[in-house]
Amino acid sequence: MAVTDADQVRNDAVETALGKLDLDTKTRLLAGQDMWSLPAVPEIGLKSLVMSDGPIGVRGVRWTADDPSIALPSPTALAAAWDPELARRAGRLLAQEARRKGVHVLLAPTVNLHRSPLGGRHFECYSEDPYLTGAVGSGYVNGVQDGGVGTTVKHFVGNDAETERFTVDSVIAPRPLRELYLAPFEAIVANAHPWGIMTAYNRVNGTTMTEHRYLVNEVLRGEWGFDGYNVSDWMAARSTTGDILGGLDVAMPGPVTVYGAPLAEAVRAGEVPESAVDEAVRNVLRLAARVGILEGAPAAVGELPAAIDGQALARELAARGFVLVRNEAVDGERPALPLDSAPGRTVALIGAAARDARVLGGGSATVFPERIVSPLDGLAAALPEGALSFTVGADPSDELTPADKGFQLRAICRDASGGIIGTGSLPTGQVQWIGDDLPEGVSYETMASIEVTGTFVPRESGEHAFGTRGLGAFTLAVGGEVRFDGVQPMGDEADPFEAFFGAPQVRTRLALTEGEAVEVSLTYQVPDMTTLPLKAIMFSFLHLGPQRSADELIAEAVEAARAADTAVVVVATTERVESEGFDRKDLTLPGRQNDLVRAVAAVNPNTVVVVNAGSPVELPWREEVAAVLLTWFPGQEGGAALADVLLGEAEPGGRLPTTWPAEFADAPVTEVTPTEGRLEYTEGLFIGYRAYEKHGIAPAFPFGHGLGYTDWAYESLEVTAERATVRVTNTGTRPGRETVQVYLAPVADTVERPASWLAGFASVTAGPGESVDVQIALPERAFEIWDQPSGSWQRIGGGYEVRASRSHGDTRLTAALDL
Repeated sequence: MAVTDADQVRNDAVETALGKLDLDTKTRLLAGQDMWSLPAVPEIGLKSLVMSDGPIGVRGVRWTADDPSIALPSPTALAAAWDPELARRAGRLLAQEARRKGVHVLLAPTVNLHRSPLGGRHFECYSEDPYLTGAVGSGYVNGVQDGGVGTTVKHFVGNDAETERFTVDSVIAPRPLRELYLAPFEAIVANAHPWGIMTAYNRVNGTTMTEHRYLVNEVLRGEWGFDGYNVSDWMAARSTTGDILGGLDVAMPGPVTVYGAPLAEAVRAGEVPESAVDEAVRNVLRLAARVGILEGAPAAVGELPAAIDGQALARELAARGFVLVRNEAVDGERPALPLDSAPGRTVALIGAAARDARVLGGGSATVFPERIVSPLDGLAAALPEGALSFTVGADPSDELTPADKGFQLRAICRDASGGIIGTGSLPTGQVQWIGDDLPEGVSYETMASIEVTGTFVPRESGEHAFGTRGLGAFTLAVGGEVRFDGVQPMGDEADPFEAFFGAPQVRTRLALTEGEAVEVSLTYQVPDMTTLPLKAIMFSFLHLGPQRSADELIAEAVEAARAADTAVVVVATTERVESEGFDRKDLTLPGRQNDLVRAVAAVNPNTVVVVNAGSPVELPWREEVAAVLLTWFPGQEGGAALADVLLGEAEPGGRLPTTWPAEFADAPVTEVTPTEGRLEYTEGLFIGYRAYEKHGIAPAFPFGHGLGYTDWAYESLEVTAERATVRVTNTGTRPGRETVQVYLAPVADTVERPASWLAGFASVTAGPGESVDVQIALPERAFEIWDQPSGSWQRIGGGYEVRASRSHGDTRLTAALDL
């Protein structure tokens, strides 16, 4: 990337600032001062650099709903739009949110691959394909940095599952490492010039990533020319000398890290050259200059993009990411979607997730939006009065979850004498205070207890369960009566997540009446944390509503469906099934949801199923229903977008960014559990659609699949070694968008490669009868492999079939190309 005059001014300011720092200040600058920031250095005009999660919204530095965040659809939903420019608009919105919250760097995007559908953070990653991932990730990074906010592309590299993620050794051969797992990072460095990279917890081929001198210093910085800062994943940095010599610039979080004073001591002891510290500080100062917090250095962005309406964009993004995978005619004339809008038509909306939508994934991606539009909210607002009914049908969760719907809670912090030292609001019954994220006036040293208190207004009459999650002493009261007073000790749970946070525990059950408010209180005794390097308080006040018979709920749904013109069933995963911190065990929808769909479809042939899941799930009834719409985790405006799509106000714009297996046994990669600490990527190059094609397995829905509300004819294909030109015509009756995909298939391969792979794509819009010529660049890398003996990329000549396709399983035109 060419150096501009502004770059030179920033570089000069960086060198001037660096020259004024002593060793202790330099090493302090490489260590987090708290959970989310680096220290200010006033003597050189450096302000404190603030980082924040994330991928779908900017939480800021506190776990609170007091400062709400726009919640966009999950990254997999963003990738499903197959539109880097749309990702760029999403990034610009997130930069706007970051600036509003005083955040300089977003800890995103996540560009690890969908190696296996069991991967716990599947929803937070884009795709199984490195090219698509790199293209969408580049759009996102460009958008965020257009707004003057830095990104940290993560998790570099091989962090494709959650089991033993802190220590697992991902054993990856050179070709798949280069051609699959490093490829998105390389593309983003080349096309978006990110200001940061986050190195992962795991090892790769025996070396911890924060100490991986070859992959960081030689590949990332040397070969690719990355000039940003390299920050550890939180608590991943474990070796002072190993990390600094391995190319890690910043160890997070603080205040106690392997950098700071330990790094200064290592320099003085001759274990680390001061030049290595200088280079790390240089990278941090360069980032500070780019985001505008280093005196004398012009920010990288002088003129900010125009303001963006967050709610409107969240709604648009959701609809553009919805993937319509099935849409059959039920009356012999028209497909099930969009819904028939004739007067008097009725809709039976069914499913617990229709009322309580899951709009985002669990873990570090969590934000607290100002509002959430559920499917019930969205359809109720869009349909005429009396046209919509709702029944629960089948609740996927029969477990306690953090107190939420119907609860109004706050936290009261007291000292040892019982005096109130501070209060804070709570978005749910989950208390998650880490580092300095404490209510005003509160400190770990003075806080002796926390009371979560407020009111609960039940939505249903019946027996309600209340409980706790966390380790320590709790007192639980409902209606002014103490119902539990005891201690939750550390158990022997096999799941490390549960061992650390404690398993959910029912503490009391009692009958309550719908609409009648009751006082609730959970008091937690704060343990002594003086010896802990990172102080944190994590516990939850849990609730579970009345549990009715599944058979009874399904019977109610069947009667509602029988009486309606259309049945819309919303099925979903839960946070106990799909979240950061653990991998999935299978692809089954929880609870009796499959039984529900089958029962409804049996009485109403016009059944539409909406799948509210971040990752693939088995859909054993998919050929028994009229339509299947995948909505992922659709963000805060998901219900409004759903109404738009179901009623035809918007077209479902998505195409599958990952292959959807027919059943768990068909998934080509299901090994996510290490053996003796090692996770062998024995499948090599063959993940996702590459593996399905190699093994001759037919998925439920292929990579790239997605239906719209119009039809397209592919009329001509012309190819050169640089580009493919495809003419398509909208042959339907309404405007639409088409995503044209180009795959390469070697005719007689001389090396081991997949049978075909994605080489390029482009989206076009056209009105009825309109034809469009689509230009799709074919990158040089599409024809190359990583040659291990020479340690370089090698172009493979010969014959190729170039395929213009609607999906990996639906080729419309082919052309021959000889290199």
